[in-house]
Parts: sequence; structure tokens; C-alpha cells
Amino acid sequence: MGAADDDRGDHGTDKESIRERVWDDLEESGEARFPFPPHGRIPNFAGADDAADRLAEQPEWTDATTIKANPDAPQLPVRRRALREGKTVYMAVPRLRDEKCFLKLDPAALEDYDAATTVSGSSEHGEQVGPDEVDRVDLIVSGSVAVSAEPESARTGSDDRHTTDDGGRIGKGEGYSDLEYAVLRELGLVDASTPVATTIHERQLIDERVAMGDHDVAMDLVVTPDRVIRPEGSDQPTGIDWDLLADERLEEIPVLDGFRGNVS
Repeated sequence: MGAADDDRGDHGTDKESIRERVWDDLEESGEARFPFPPHGRIPNFAGADDAADRLAEQPEWTDATTIKANPDAPQLPVRRRALREGKTVYMAVPRLRDEKCFLKLDPAALEDYDAATTVSGSSEHGEQVGPDEVDRVDLIVSGSVAVSAEPESARTGSDDRHTTDDGGRIGKGEGYSDLEYAVLRELGLVDASTPVATTIHERQLIDERVAMGDHDVAMDLVVTPDRVIRPEGSDQPTGIDWDLLADERLEEIPVLDGFRGNVS
């Protein structure tokens, strides 16, 4: 969540090396999809539509009327399906750079769902709103580079979130996804019961331990084109970890000023 994420996993696992390996594998296997290359981004993958369809079959999706989603290409079918089913979608403004740091996609107010759910179209068709205008979120959908999901036989049953193997997410390394969650948690718009899901390719599943810090958001629901994985529970962050935010980032994110006065 700070200027640079901690990219060391437990036992010295380097998150950046995992990213590079997953990006390379998606590209070399031919499973990556536009935009190319998959490197340096939340990678799009073959079967993203199927993963979105499978997610839509889950009770967490069925029960949700408001979804907070990432803007990346592999979750485009998730955003479009949400609008077509009458669900309101919130997306964060890139890098939370504006005081009104969320984009609201209201299906009742939009005419072209396909255009409104693209990265560029969301800013054109969506309504930019401040944190106090955001509705309570029922489901979060995050993009991932890799997610840990060890076989059940390898689980230790540990309750220590720093050694949890299941549901550990590796993103691009910038920390904004976790920070967006923390902002929503500070506002009381999500809580410990709010499910967090991701759609990924099977090749993005890893069986390596991913160290989870107190600021890291774990995945409750991992959906691939072929299956659904529900990792063992792990405590989610309870708000913003100010110690991990560099001064430079604080200055770049106006919404954080509203919370700083409450920090002792």
C-alpha cells in the first residue's frame, strides 16, 4: 500500500518473479488475450467470458445488487453482465487521483452498456462521485496476476493470516486494489462479511505460499473458466494502514485527506 509493495513472499518467494513467470506462461501458451503483451498489467485470458458466466452462477453474485469492480480487460464481461442484470457497478478512478474517486455505472441511467464498461468508456459514460455518494457494496471483484490455492491435502489449518496459502492474491504490485478496499472499509461501505472475488485463468493459480500482510485483501472466491475455489477464510484489513503510505502517495490521493484527521 506504500510507495512500493512488499514483494517478498514467505520463505523468500519473490512476488515479482511469480508475476513474470505467470505473464510469460500466459503469453507462451497462447492463452493470453488482447491487450498484449500481458506483462505489466492484469492479464486478459482465454475463457474470461466463461469465468464471468461461472461467477454469475454463485450465490455471492446472485445476492449482490451493488458491485465494486476493477477496470481491467479480463473483468470486462463481469462488468457488462452486472449491468445487464440490473446491478450497479462502481469502479475506482485510476490511482484514486481525484477527490471524486469513484465512477458509478447505473444500469438505469446508461444506454450503451458495452461502451460504458470499457476503461475509456467508463469515464465518459459513468458518473464520477465522491466517497460519500457511494452505495454499500455487496460484492468486490478484483483483477489478479496470480492467486495461491494449495491443494486441500497441503493445508496446515493455520489461522495466521501471514502464513495463509489459500486465497493470497498477487496484483501488479502498485497496491491500489488493496487501498481501494481500505477506503471503502473506512467508510463502512464494506465489512468483514463482504465477499471478494476474482476471475482468472487456471494458469494463474499457483501452489506457492504468498505472505499476506495486514493490508492485503484475500480472495474469498476464485473463479476460473473451469471451476470455483472458495479459499479458507482469512481476516480482511479493517481500514487504511497509514504506516505503509508514503508521503508522496498521500499527496497524490485527495480522498485520504478526509480520513487523516481521525488518525491519532
